[in-house]
Amino acid sequence: MFFVLNDFCVVKQLGEMFKMVDSYYQLLIISYLIGSISSAIIISKALGLPDPRTQGSKNPGATNVLRLGGKKIAAFVLFFDGLKGAVPVFIGVYYGFGLTALTLTALCAFLGHVFPVFFRFRGGKGVATYIGGLVAINFLAGLIFSIIWLVVAKVLKISSMSALIATALSPLYFYLITGDMVSTLIIGLISLLIFYTHRDNIKRLINKEEDVI
Repeated sequence: MFFVLNDFCVVKQLGEMFKMVDSYYQLLIISYLIGSISSAIIISKALGLPDPRTQGSKNPGATNVLRLGGKKIAAFVLFFDGLKGAVPVFIGVYYGFGLTALTLTALCAFLGHVFPVFFRFRGGKGVATYIGGLVAINFLAGLIFSIIWLVVAKVLKISSMSALIATALSPLYFYLITGDMVSTLIIGLISLLIFYTHRDNIKRLINKEEDVI
C-alpha cells in the first residue's frame, strides 16, 4: 500500500539515511527516493492550491504550477525539483564516486521524479531534476542547458519546445566537455526518457496546439 506524505515524515527518514551511505548501491536507492518526493504536489498542498495532478495539464511540475499558482510558487517548485537532482550527485561527489557513477545517480533521481514510489508512480516530466543533476555533475554542461532552455523559451514562448531542444543537444555538449562516452550514453538515455515524458507535448506541437507561457 502506498503512503501519502501528509506529515512529510519521509523527509526526516531520508535525512537519517544520508548518514548510512557506505556503498554506491545505497546511494542509488536514496537518489531514487529523493527524486520521488514531488515538490509540485507538496508545495501546492501546503499553500492550498489545486492538486497539479488533477488540474491544468495534470502534470505535477513547475510549468503546470505556474498556470495554477503563479511565477513565485512555480519558481519554488523548479528550485526544489532541481535540488532533487543535485543533492544525490553532490553526495556522490563527497564520497568520491567517479563520473559514470555520478551520472547513474542523476538517472536514479530523474527516474524517481518521473515514477515516484510515494505517489503511485505518477510523476512529472523530469526536466528540472535533470538540470539539477547535470549542474552537479558538470557545472558547464548544466549552465549550457539552462541558457539554451531560457533563450529558446524567451524567443518561442513554448516551455516544452525549449526543454526538448536543450535536451536533444545535451548529449553532444556533455561529450564535448567530458570526453566520456559511457556517461554520455547515460545522458542520452535520460534525454530519450524526457522525450518520452513529453510525448503528448510533441503531439500538440505537431498539431500547433501547444500552450505558450
